[in-house]
Amino acid sequence: MQFIGTFFWSFLLISLLNYVVSAVQNVHFDFMLGVYISLAVSILIFIISSIIPDSPTQEKH
Repeated sequence: MQFIGTFFWSFLLISLLNYVVSAVQNVHFDFMLGVYISLAVSILIFIISSIIPDSPTQEKH
């Protein structure tokens, strides 16, 4: 479920950003570009979340 939710929100936000930027710059809106970028962002988020530890570090006295 976490993968689906992450992809859904990255797809939604990046497609919205892609649409707004293409409208402001008066260029053709490319839907598939948003899909590709959202896939890349989702994979990057999964990689970063696997690198960051879940538990806090031990304090040294």
